[in-house]
Amino acid sequence: MKAKPTLREFVALQAIVVLYTFAAIIGKFAAGQTPVKFMLLYAAEIAVLGVYAILWQQLIRRFELSVAYANRSVALGWSLLWAVLIFQEKLTVQKLAGVLLVILGTVIINGGEEKKHAD
Repeated sequence: MKAKPTLREFVALQAIVVLYTFAAIIGKFAAGQTPVKFMLLYAAEIAVLGVYAILWQQLIRRFELSVAYANRSVALGWSLLWAVLIFQEKLTVQKLAGVLLVILGTVIINGGEEKKHAD
């Protein structure tokens, strides 16, 4: 069992998750662009995903895999935030409830795993 991650490591994990959501933002900006702009934005999206993959692989060595992947579910929340702030999409009760339900489910499932390992 790995040592309990520090606050700094959790912040780094969330920063990497935020970076991951930037790929979707770039992809949305690419939609409907001229072919040249689309290709440039598509290349930028691939670059962001490449950097994310490298950073993710480095960071998950410090976490239990279930904890790291549970924190990825927060990407839905970040994506919803970007949709509202950047693309002026409406924040509905259903969208918010959906994100909270996924995060709550992940917390419940992983909370059970920690108790099982503690016994």
